[in-house]
Amino acid sequence: MSSKDEKNLTQVIDKISKMDEPRRSVMQRVHNIIVTAAPTLKPRIWYGMPAYAKSASTPALVTLRNDERMNLAITEKPAFRPAGGVDGRLMPAAWYFETLDDATEKRIAEIVRSVVE
Repeated sequence: MSSKDEKNLTQVIDKISKMDEPRRSVMQRVHNIIVTAAPTLKPRIWYGMPAYAKSASTPALVTLRNDERMNLAITEKPAFRPAGGVDGRLMPAAWYFETLDDATEKRIAEIVRSVVE
């Protein structure tokens, strides 16, 4: 890992560590899910949020927000695919959550992997 990547990772960990509980623990788990599901993505701060990109100099692909609700979002850079089914041509780009369970963790990993594939 380059020193820039290490610095960026430290900034993301620091940002998460400053969140209030129980959100801090949830966001740390989501961070761990993201880096495990897509180890090629590089953590960094993007517009003040933890984010994950293909490199330190490319736009973020996945962001985490801690506003009124916690949010996992895909930025405009990945190739979006229509959801199909009842959602037809809609292209999902953001998911809100308050806690994590096994199914939610699995879905977050699927979303993140779909961004890098």
